[in-house]
Amino acid sequence: MSHKAWMKTVPTENCDVLMTFPDTTDDHTLLWLLNHIRLGIPELIVQVRHHKHTHVYAFFVTATYESLLRGADEIGLRKPVKAEFGGGMRSFSCEEDYIYENIENELYFFTSQERQNIIRYWLENLRAKQGEALHNIHFLEGQPIIPELAARGVIQQLFPLHEQRILKRLMKSWVQAVCEAQPLDDICDYFGVKIAMYFAWLGFYTSAMVYPAVFGSILYTFTDSDQTSQDISCVVFALFNVVWATLFLEEWKRRGAEFAYKWGTLDTPAESIEEPRPQFRGMKRISPVTSAEEFYYPPWKRLLFQSLVSLPICLACLSLVFLLMLGCFQLQEFVLSVPELPRILRFLPKIILAVIVTACDELYKKVALWLNDMGAW
Repeated sequence: MSHKAWMKTVPTENCDVLMTFPDTTDDHTLLWLLNHIRLGIPELIVQVRHHKHTHVYAFFVTATYESLLRGADEIGLRKPVKAEFGGGMRSFSCEEDYIYENIENELYFFTSQERQNIIRYWLENLRAKQGEALHNIHFLEGQPIIPELAARGVIQQLFPLHEQRILKRLMKSWVQAVCEAQPLDDICDYFGVKIAMYFAWLGFYTSAMVYPAVFGSILYTFTDSDQTSQDISCVVFALFNVVWATLFLEEWKRRGAEFAYKWGTLDTPAESIEEPRPQFRGMKRISPVTSAEEFYYPPWKRLLFQSLVSLPICLACLSLVFLLMLGCFQLQEFVLSVPELPRILRFLPKIILAVIVTACDELYKKVALWLNDMGAW
């Protein structure tokens, strides 16, 4: 079931985040999860829908404006402050909600990205109690339920819906626009700061590449064909690139800081004091720093896993690739040493090597994801 099919069947104003299930999902699973969401996250509004052509069920999740305000307070969402209260950006607080711009307007205070971010935060932090289980899935105490169900295939997809009205506007002002500045503020409002910052850097880098391109073209045009002139040109171009790279980095630091201040991420908390990702597993303890309850995984266990599992697996994978590559080279030499073989067979070792590289690439992706998840517990 594709994302687009669901998006066309449901008006997005009634749904912020969509959760779909395989067509083999039984009623007990749906009711179990629906009950946990409604009891564990009472702020959410969940509607159960059924797609008549594929017989697939889905949860359409949204929240009221008052619930979103509480969620913004909970995650520390940064919002612009009215000029009479000092301006700038500040983490949202329900106790002082009157100081924020557009707080009176339910339609414009939160962007779609912010609404979806709050809802997904709630969903991904729905944690299991001790001894809870669904069929053959036994949850650990405090383990996030929805990420685990998604990893087990019980939940097929969990994704935010697009607003077609804004997408069409971005299509005209951004994708189809020629020789015009990117609408970075609109991109930030819709896709978030990370995406906007990436395209801001990409646009800045593309513009900065004009200078070495023009200088290199002029230098190439006026360089003689003798070796001495070419050597001098190479040295001059290398010196130019050193100066250009230094100026580029310094200028981007300024530009990036401007965007970070403008979008309210300049003084965000460091990752070390942020909430751990929902997939993190460990034992509960009282933090010696904040005195708050947290999940903790001993560093010695992580180091032991890296030494006894990660390192041997990586070395085994490297050895396997090396042996397969040597085998293909030996096969290539053998094929070339036999002139009686058809010419098409001379390409056989290269074809085998390409197939092996592709297969190993898919295998190593799965191994790398597994090692990353296990090493982060």
